[in-house]
Amino acid sequence: MTASCAPRKAPPPRPASPFSSWSFVGILLVVQVLLLPTSSDACDDPPRFQSMKLKGASQATYNPGDKIEYECRPGYMRIVPLLTTTAVCQADNTWAPLQEACTRKPCPQLGDPLNGRVNGTFLFGSQAHFVCNEGFQLVGPEILHCDLAGNSVAWDNEPPYCEKILCKPPRQIPNGKYTNSHKDTFEYNEVVIYSCNPSSGPDEYSLVGESELICSGFDTWSSDPPECKVVKCPYPALENGKFVSGFGKKFYYRATVVLQCYSGYYLKGNDTIVCGADNMWEPKVPECIKESISPSTKLPTSSHSVSVPTSTQPTISSVSGVKPTTAPPVSRLPDHPSTSEPPSEVLGGWIIAVIVIFSCKCPKRGYHFSQNINL
Repeated sequence: MTASCAPRKAPPPRPASPFSSWSFVGILLVVQVLLLPTSSDACDDPPRFQSMKLKGASQATYNPGDKIEYECRPGYMRIVPLLTTTAVCQADNTWAPLQEACTRKPCPQLGDPLNGRVNGTFLFGSQAHFVCNEGFQLVGPEILHCDLAGNSVAWDNEPPYCEKILCKPPRQIPNGKYTNSHKDTFEYNEVVIYSCNPSSGPDEYSLVGESELICSGFDTWSSDPPECKVVKCPYPALENGKFVSGFGKKFYYRATVVLQCYSGYYLKGNDTIVCGADNMWEPKVPECIKESISPSTKLPTSSHSVSVPTSTQPTISSVSGVKPTTAPPVSRLPDHPSTSEPPSEVLGGWIIAVIVIFSCKCPKRGYHFSQNINL
């Protein structure tokens, strides 16, 4: 057997896959992308302030080192020139420096009105309140507002003033008058007093309403004027009753009467009545109602009368030898109760009999009791 020395041929190469090398490269690229830091805007939108606004238009993105500038809003002004109104986007995604650099503008100074005062602050957006002293009233707006006026600020109205409170004379009334009726004006808190004239008829006038009126505001009195008229209530006759106070023959306005019922009657209504402005009693005259006693309220009466039984009373004989009648013996055994009168009544009868006997005037001689009385 001989060995062949011819060279061995290598197997033909396998065709390369078109995806093998590119897949590996793609994986490497994805890993590198994932390992890279995520890129974004360095800073968010510029912050907003009440007193400042961004100067110019805002950008879509802000990178580190970008600078923005603010300006005061209308109605505001710079606090001090040293405070900056700019901010810079920092590498840590923040804006710096951040601070309010503007404040509200003041409106013109307001002084206290004569006979009054003003309260509040005078800065943009605030209010000023005006108040007058007692006895004076405000003429004009009570509140002023500090508002924008072009590029500046100003009050929205003219300041008010305080005027002295005066009242015109109150109204005259028929059959009456009031004090100081000669005056043309009355000052704040001034008082007038009404009174009625004397009546020309049999009945006097009554003042119905408030007798004193006070000037409490500009041409304003505390109440309406009263009336002067005859007010007379009928006699408050109370059947089965009587007067306690308020006696009289005539009962005029505000006359007060106190009433009371006789014994055996109770009062239905109010015991105190007052003559009202409509000539009627207020409240109305009460009534006296007869009391009714129910049987359960009667006192109990004894069913036994205290008397001396005739059968137990001893007979006093005026002739010697006549025996008096005696009462039958009373059984004292507990098991045999007596059917006669109770022992208390028998005992009471004997006591009365003894009293009668000893009170008699008997002859000294020739007479004696035929029987001893044993109690």
